[in-house]
Amino acid sequence: MDYQSLAKKIIEGVGGKENVSGLVHCATRLRFKLRQPTLADTERLKNLEEVIAVVNSGGQFQVVIGNQVGEVYQAIMAISGDGLGASGTNKGKTETPAAQSTLLARLIDIVSGIFTPFIGVMAASGIMKGLLALAVACGGLSTEGGTYQIWFATSDALFFFFPLFIGYTAGQKFGGSPFITMVIGGALTHPLMIKAFEASQAGQATEHFLGIPIVFINYSSSVIPIILASWVSCTLEKRIRPLLPLAVRSFFTPVICLATVVPLTFLGIGPLATWLSHLLAEGYEVIYRFAPWLAGAALGAVWQICVIFGLHWGLVPLIFNNLVVFGQDSMMPMILPAVMGQIGAVLGIFFYSNDPRQKALAGSSFSAGIFGVTEPAIYGLTLPLRRPFIIGCIAGSIGGAIVGFVGTHTYSFGLANIFTLIQIIPPTGIDSTVWGVFIGNAVAVIIGCLGTYFWGRRTQRPDATSVAEAPVQEAVAYAVQPPVSSKPSTAKTLTLLTPITGQVVALADIPDPTFAGGLLGQGVAILPHKGEVRAPFSGTVESLFLTKHALGLRSEQGVDVLIHIGIDTVKLAGEPFTAHVAEGDHITEGELLLTFDCQAITDAGLSLISPVLVTNSDDFSAVECIAASEVTEQQPLLIITA
Repeated sequence: MDYQSLAKKIIEGVGGKENVSGLVHCATRLRFKLRQPTLADTERLKNLEEVIAVVNSGGQFQVVIGNQVGEVYQAIMAISGDGLGASGTNKGKTETPAAQSTLLARLIDIVSGIFTPFIGVMAASGIMKGLLALAVACGGLSTEGGTYQIWFATSDALFFFFPLFIGYTAGQKFGGSPFITMVIGGALTHPLMIKAFEASQAGQATEHFLGIPIVFINYSSSVIPIILASWVSCTLEKRIRPLLPLAVRSFFTPVICLATVVPLTFLGIGPLATWLSHLLAEGYEVIYRFAPWLAGAALGAVWQICVIFGLHWGLVPLIFNNLVVFGQDSMMPMILPAVMGQIGAVLGIFFYSNDPRQKALAGSSFSAGIFGVTEPAIYGLTLPLRRPFIIGCIAGSIGGAIVGFVGTHTYSFGLANIFTLIQIIPPTGIDSTVWGVFIGNAVAVIIGCLGTYFWGRRTQRPDATSVAEAPVQEAVAYAVQPPVSSKPSTAKTLTLLTPITGQVVALADIPDPTFAGGLLGQGVAILPHKGEVRAPFSGTVESLFLTKHALGLRSEQGVDVLIHIGIDTVKLAGEPFTAHVAEGDHITEGELLLTFDCQAITDAGLSLISPVLVTNSDDFSAVECIAASEVTEQQPLLIITA
């Protein structure tokens, strides 16, 4: 992958670096904060081969890359430098009204912006904690030994000094000095404050600040207090900084912020935030205890849906809060089956698919999925095919219900992946709740796999009037759900004739990732030399889109074919197209089906490349192109082997 080239294309696609007011990345996606979201060219980004999907949700413009997102992020930052979001004609402009987000969207944007910069090291720390717990449970290490203590300090450092790390990223997110807010976090975890807390617990005399009694709390590993304190500090900084003389601004601004906000945090913000933390944790625990299996079923069902829209970040503070308040969390174990359900679904696709490309995508998606990265599986396979995604969610729900019923907890933070299975080991040693997680997740994988293998294949197409207007979705609406196909006849092969005169374009070269990836079926594309579509065989017209830019045909031998004129031509609302047949008509080989104006399509700035795909390719052992680079109507184009 050429990261520099891709970075330039992504920057152009989001409206230029001047349109970017913020950029972070998580495990699989770039998360842009755009000044004017209307300037982003979503379709242009979707058409990039390296981009899995584009999602505008949670107040963020998200470009899904996959496992190589870190390298792409670094390339973008290297190209943009300090100018990203800080220069150009848009500098200082506020977002358009359309960009104003809801309270939930702003909350999710804040949470993801604070936590994503160190999500990798958080997951690593959690995995190390799990491995240490496993080593102790198996007798390989002693908690009194130096080896354990060094590795434990390594795994625990991030969580113990959480207020420092969050202080830095929260300061960046709230638009203030991250070093000021980092110092506030340091004050919360300073040894003197920890010692004062221990003294207060021992019943010693209460300390005062300017005559006001101090409520000492152990803020190590806490989340909400430092976030609120950082917001107050950044707000104060923005107010006082312009009022100070330029000569003293750089050091008096931090003095005022620190001298004000740190005492305020210990006296008011901290105790209030701690009370809210406990209230939130107890509220969740009440719901969880009411019906743990129901909580697991709900989380297992909706987690991947939340991931699609980036809404899963709204649950991350709850997980952290549970760990801080209770020292354990019940949410993450119930989320894991949702991941395993999608893994099972792609495994089912791998077993039933005869398409080499789809099989390869399923294999790589499975590998990424076991480490908690499900976006390649969701956007590349299960969601476009629909049924596998639904089956995966059902499998996750059943597995989550089992885990919830057993009452399993994790004891450190991490991503929901295979390593979660070692983070569920209690400090006291392995117990029955551990095996419940293995059972629940095994059930999720098995149901996802078998359900997809037997019931997850393409189903009957929707009515043509319900086809979405989005350029990829409108093709998927037919092509991934074509008519229920009867098995082909006993004929060994079928020759599909060329429906359009023009230049042959390989499937992989189609400028649309959905077509090029073979998700809609195997075949080729043709760059038309004249605007006529003729029947490639005798059969019936199974679908004619309202915009007349695409036809679904079925041969007498049971071959389903999609002929799609141009890319994104649904936008033309049918103007350049004239249909000469209707849905349900019987057609004969060579019959004129459709005419179109090539120049009108070109003038509209759209590609004329027209996919010709066998949408039920999985029912056949092979679909091969036998045509030369140039073809005319009724020449042999594809050989379909039964």
